[in-house]
Amino acid sequence: MKLGIHLPHIGRKAGPDSIRRAAIQAEELGFDDVWVSEHIIVPKDGGYPPSPNFWDPVLTLTWAAAVTSRVRLGTSVLVLPLRHPLPLAKELATLQNLSGGRLILGAGVGWLEAEFDALGVPFKERGRRMDEGIAMMRAVWSQDPVTFEAKWIPAKIEAMRSQPQPIAPIPIWIGGSSDAAIKRALRMDGWHGSRVAPDKAAEVVKRFRAERPDEAFAISIRVNCNANNVAGMKDALRAYSDAGIQHVMAAPEDRDIDTYLATAEAFRRAGEGA
Repeated sequence: MKLGIHLPHIGRKAGPDSIRRAAIQAEELGFDDVWVSEHIIVPKDGGYPPSPNFWDPVLTLTWAAAVTSRVRLGTSVLVLPLRHPLPLAKELATLQNLSGGRLILGAGVGWLEAEFDALGVPFKERGRRMDEGIAMMRAVWSQDPVTFEAKWIPAKIEAMRSQPQPIAPIPIWIGGSSDAAIKRALRMDGWHGSRVAPDKAAEVVKRFRAERPDEAFAISIRVNCNANNVAGMKDALRAYSDAGIQHVMAAPEDRDIDTYLATAEAFRRAGEGA
């Protein structure tokens, strides 16, 4: 089973030195990948997310890519309907090429309606915009010139060119647990879920493997951890592995960077043999 770690680009521990230290540590400890999350703008008194300080995910991964050479780079997750697919496709293709083909695009439809309102994106259209956005990006990444007929996203693309194209295909893992998210994931390259207890993991794996038995389809989950609970992760990781989960990404909740780094190291030790 592969293991990933979330980079410290959120909250008071976020910063260039923290991100650099964490990315280098992840590579040295043998993590398979490093991850980031996304919120662009959040309500002042919304309660969650607990901090409005979200450093941009694509730029954060670019910073991490520059100080590493092996670990893959993942998003957990980009809220695709909030972004126009054309500039995003350009950013992701550039990152894929700068990093030597290490990118994993974790993508979701989003849930924070106020964020959609702030950006002028219709919340109720987010699923349709998600599907069309993925199709548009894949067209831009694979066709030159490209023609794409858009219905939900403002775009007129007729015999146009966008370079660079990715040096290798960018795998797309879909986040979310709704029926729509599950169906969307089954059409893509993998599923990146959260809030799956170890004793429920086998049911999740069975549902996906019934339609996507190929091991190339990734089944990944995200778990939270901190200095107080990481000691109990060894049994949980073994249970996930036994259930057929292929990848677990830990998001340390610790607020200061030194405790974060200690938690990341402890999580990596817990995963040995899983």
